[in-house]
Amino acid sequence: MKKAPVLFLGHGSPMNIVLENEYTASLAQLGQSLSRPKAILVVSAHWLTKGTYITTNKQPETIYDFYGFPQELYDIRYACPGITEQLDEVASIFENASIQYDEQRGLDHAAWSVLKHMYPKADIPVMAMSLDQQKTPQEHYELAKKLAPLREHGILIIGSGNIVHNLRLIDWEMDAKAFDWAVSFDNIVREHLIAGNHQPLIEYKKLGNEAILSVPTNDHYLPFLYAAALQERDDKLAFSYEGFQNASMSMRCLSFGM
Repeated sequence: MKKAPVLFLGHGSPMNIVLENEYTASLAQLGQSLSRPKAILVVSAHWLTKGTYITTNKQPETIYDFYGFPQELYDIRYACPGITEQLDEVASIFENASIQYDEQRGLDHAAWSVLKHMYPKADIPVMAMSLDQQKTPQEHYELAKKLAPLREHGILIIGSGNIVHNLRLIDWEMDAKAFDWAVSFDNIVREHLIAGNHQPLIEYKKLGNEAILSVPTNDHYLPFLYAAALQERDDKLAFSYEGFQNASMSMRCLSFGM
């Protein structure tokens, strides 16, 4: 079986679920260009826990973890299957990483908002993975490496968050000009990725004031570290989308190993 690639996808505003723009078009194109995965694992910025969990719900519900948006968003259901038959095949990988199962939780919008554009038929098994709030960025990076064997089983791993994500300074105009500090940090991350230099990305707080403004909380940044940690020596880095929304959210999307 061909080794599955790894993705990091910026997801931004829930409005992207129903909008047609360059960003959502890039997600659709990405889905078309990928070989069909056996299953998908999404590391979610919107599921924060004590300990690390994956969803093992046979038919995960669509979670609407956003408020005050148009009704049409709440009328959408992403009715994909959960991971069931494939779970036994990869259970030892999760056990080795001390990852626990959650049979009740569905998929939050960090997962289904991007998958809706990539795989609109919702016919690929999906599981989400939580972020352990007690772990340091270095510990998250090391945990991610334990997930590498999943790729050999044809499981597409997606980190879904935003490299730059500052809701306090958000501009409600989606096309607002990005802040200089946001563009600067996004470019710093890009250059370190191109150089294959991950340690500064793990220790991002040392990257200056731009980093502090761009990552005021690390819940949306950590899924990016999971993707970076899974890059292997022969994996080609590619950026499928570069841009900003709402002035303070980087929508950068990237892949390793496509």
